[in-house]
Amino acid sequence: MAEMAWWETALLGALVLLVLLWVGPGAKQMFEQSREAKEKDWRGVLLPLGVVVLFILFLISLV
Repeated sequence: MAEMAWWETALLGALVLLVLLWVGPGAKQMFEQSREAKEKDWRGVLLPLGVVVLFILFLISLV
């Protein structure tokens, strides 16, 4: 990989900072809501996620 010029590094840093400032308030609200989540709410997320992981492992085993 080629070395980036200083202006490319500065532009990339500014872009990362902008994304962090853009996502920050939403992430804060997400963490506050996750503290209020009940165990039943987590089960509703983990069950489909587990099914997807098992399906991917099944597809990998077919290759």
